[in-house]
Order: sequence, then structure tokens, then C-alpha cells
Amino acid sequence: MTMQKPFAITLDPGSSLANKTGSWRTERPVYVDRLPPCNAQCPAGEDIQGWLFHAESGNYEAAWRHLTRDNPFPAVMGRVCYHTCEGKCNRGQLDSPVGINSVERFLGDEAIKKGWAFEAPKAESGKHVLVVGAGPSGMSAAYQLRRLGHRVTVREAGPLMGGMMRFGIPQYRLPRDVLDAEMQRIVDLGVKVELGTKVANIESDMKAGAFDAAFLAVGAHIAKRTYIPAKDSTHILDAVSVLRSMEGEDKPMLGRRVVVYGGGNTAFDVARTAKRLGATEAIIVYRRNREKMPAHDFECEEAMQEGVMVKWLSTIKQADEGALTIEKMALDEKGNPQPTGEFETLEADSLILALGQDVDLSLLEGVPGLIVKDGVVQVDPKTMMTGHAGIFAGGDMVPADRNVTVAVGHGKKAARNIDAWLRDTQFVVVEKHAAATFENLNPWYYSDAPGTVRPQLEIARRTSSFDEVQGGLTEDNALFEARRCLSCGNCFECDNCYGVCPDNAVIKLGPGNRFKFNYDYCKGCGVCVAECPCGAIEMVPEAV
Repeated sequence: MTMQKPFAITLDPGSSLANKTGSWRTERPVYVDRLPPCNAQCPAGEDIQGWLFHAESGNYEAAWRHLTRDNPFPAVMGRVCYHTCEGKCNRGQLDSPVGINSVERFLGDEAIKKGWAFEAPKAESGKHVLVVGAGPSGMSAAYQLRRLGHRVTVREAGPLMGGMMRFGIPQYRLPRDVLDAEMQRIVDLGVKVELGTKVANIESDMKAGAFDAAFLAVGAHIAKRTYIPAKDSTHILDAVSVLRSMEGEDKPMLGRRVVVYGGGNTAFDVARTAKRLGATEAIIVYRRNREKMPAHDFECEEAMQEGVMVKWLSTIKQADEGALTIEKMALDEKGNPQPTGEFETLEADSLILALGQDVDLSLLEGVPGLIVKDGVVQVDPKTMMTGHAGIFAGGDMVPADRNVTVAVGHGKKAARNIDAWLRDTQFVVVEKHAAATFENLNPWYYSDAPGTVRPQLEIARRTSSFDEVQGGLTEDNALFEARRCLSCGNCFECDNCYGVCPDNAVIKLGPGNRFKFNYDYCKGCGVCVAECPCGAIEMVPEAV
């Protein structure tokens, strides 16, 4: 962001005013680095403030390269990430959060458009790692491992790369050419991908292929079921199968009246898909109220804009041909739904169950040391290693939130620890700085600049096609958005401290090198702290 350089007074060294004043101090200013809340929140561990710094100068390739040190999928993430970082952005307390996700998408799309490629590893390690699953976690790990110089082979049971990004996220949210481009870039780095290859037993496959380590990243592709009394002719499907079939030529036949049972993001995705396939009615039945639903609110809002209806506090008791019996529910004092004994009939050509997914763990049978609890593999949260040495796991297979950003972060963390394990060392996590809170900032330097709203496809086209709903930013908008970053807690060399110091005690060290204090002349007045926009200076007591 552009800031006016404050007026500075330069003293004649021979003047009496230039005499040393350091002995006056009871506190001294020190430059600090603080952890921006966006960085702290990102499950993929991106240095958001770092890549925004490059973006706001218009150096988009440098921003993209900085971003992809941690996450190889900016174009994908700019579309499917729930951007919780923006909810923590300090700018939100000033006017509105920085559109981090919007800028990330712009950088990802720019990279695809201009053909930017990853740099090849500087040296080969001679080690070979097996990755099971070509979804976000597996391909993130493969990318990071290849950058570290290891040979990587990815085995994927499905016909295409992408995992649940492809088979669980509809095209109107994630166009397949975008997904394909970011997957292919990792392959071009030298990662070998074997499609249509299911790993039956991880231990035997590792031995047969002489792999030195393995990372397991099998997605949750098995739909959960529930017992609903139904006649044989009732058309009951599961949401995962419906969304998966959308990748083939033969689209599912759902009929005109479609009911979806569930309250998660997948329920809304499949209901919106049904509308695009020609359903005149797409109704979600959910046993709790809107406040309790696991789906993100924007998913619900966009679905209702497209004509999807929701029956809150309802459960399905029976399915007959062409009709469902629905019982109304009521929340008790603990917020749990309880039956009321009130029933109604709902006409339906299809019932789609969206009740969650499980992971196929059959590849782990007979492997010593592994612990499976509640349908997921237990791992060391610091290293992502399972109880069997050399076998690591992440994504849907381990205890964690199930979303793309978390999965990407698991892949990166596992890759770093796999690399350390292969080299017989230990990956040391750098201690994080203290948080940069809004109270650390001096926001009066920033004029109001509300965030840019991304364009959306008009409703008529949304319900009649699978065209992408959410648009991207133009270059001008992306530059504006990047420049809204407050650089919380980290010096961006605005020269304020240099300009306001009454003692000429601030020394400029040159572009990129920031400043230092000459404590012989600093009398500890604290003006620099009061005038630092980003809170990168603090006063500390003088040592006695």
C-alpha cells in the first residue's frame, strides 16, 4: 500500500541537540515479528502475508511461487477452500476482511494462463516413496516429496487424479480443466501416477516395489447408510455415487422430484446438482435446524437462491414408491432432535442419502503396529506417522476435519517428516511468533477500502447449466485487494519510524533489510511504537 513518508528532521552532528540521550531511557524500542492471524488460521500452513506482499507490488509470479511453497493448488483452493483465514483477518475490524481467497484464485488462474511450472529438485536423494491416493492430500505429499528430491509413485484406484476434489465437488464449483491443470503440473515435476491401480495390502506393495516409505491418503468414498423401511421399487441412491457418476457420460436419472437426506455440504451439492439435471423440486430433509447444520451457510444460501428447499427439523421414517413419510422433530433443552409423532407425506421420485462417508481401510489388514479407532488410522499428530515405522497417513484417513485445505496441510506435514525419517534426522518445527492482534496495530493510517465482491453467474444460467457459479477477480481488482493487507505484525518498510523519531535514532538498512535503532541516541519516548502502522515495534524495559 502507498503511504506518505513523514517529515524527518536531520540534526547537525555538531549541534548540542545531537548529544547522546540513551541514558534517559527506562524502556527501549525493539523491532519484532508477529504471527498474522491469517497465517495462523490456514490449515495448509500458507504464508499468506508473505505472498500478498509480492502480489501487492504486482509481481504475481513471485507471489505464486511463494504461495506454492506450501500449497500446489492455488486455482483449486481459490474455488473450494472455505477461507477461514478471512474470518480471522484484522482488516475485518476496520471495514471488511482482505479477499485472500479471491487473490489466491487470481494467482492460480494466472499461473495456468501463463504456463508457469514448478522448478525441478536440485538433487536426487535416491529414495523412493509410495503415495496411495491421488486426492488433495496424496498429491500435496507427492509434490513436496518430489521437491525434496525423492522419487514418488502415486497409486490411485480411480480412473482420474483429484480424489474427492473430482468425485465429491461439482463442476459448477470446480471446473475440471482447472483441476486437471494443477494436477498435471505436479506430474510434470517428475511424479509418477498409476491410475486404476488399487493397493490391496500396503505392506506387500511396499516390499514388492522396494519403497522406502509410504504415505496413505485414501479418501472417504464409501457412503454411510441408515435403515429406512422401503419397498423394493423405491429409488434410493447415495450422494457420493450420484456425484461420482457426474464424471461419466451416463448421468444419473433422478426424476422430477428429488429428496436429499442430510445437512452437510454434500447434501447441498447433490441437491443443486439435481436441479441442474432437470429436477423441478429438490428438497433437503434435515433433522436439526439451520443453526445446527454442518454445512457452511453460504452453501445453504446459494442452494436456496437456486430453488432448493429445506425441511428443517424433519426425519424420514419410511420410503414407498413415489412418496416418503416424514416425521417432524423438536429440539430438546440440550439441542437434540426428538420425535413429535406428527407425520406428513412428501412426494419423491428419488431419495438421495447424504449422511457422510467412510474410508476403505482394507489395505491395512495384517499390518503390525497400526491402530484404527472410529474408522480412522491413529497417527502421531507431530509427524503423521502411523504405529508402523515408515508408513504415514493423512487426509480423510486420520482424525481431523475433512476438507481440501486440511488434507493439503497433512500432505505437506507428512512429506517433511517422511524426508526427515528417510535421512535419519528429525524435522524441527520453527517456534511461532506471538500473535499480531488488532490492538497491536495503528489503523488510523488506513483509509476505508471495503473488499471486492466477486461476480456470480445469474440464477437462470446457474440452474440450467454446470457453468462455474463464482467468478474471479480482474487484475485491477486483485491488485487492489492485495494492497488492502495491513501487514499485521511485520515491518513493510513504510519509513514511519524513521520519519517520526525526534532523535534520529532509526537507521535505514536498505531495501528489504528494514531498520535498526541506535540506542546511544534513542531516549525511549515510544513515538515509533505509536506511529508504526503494523505493530512491528514494542517497548521493553531496560535491563537493570
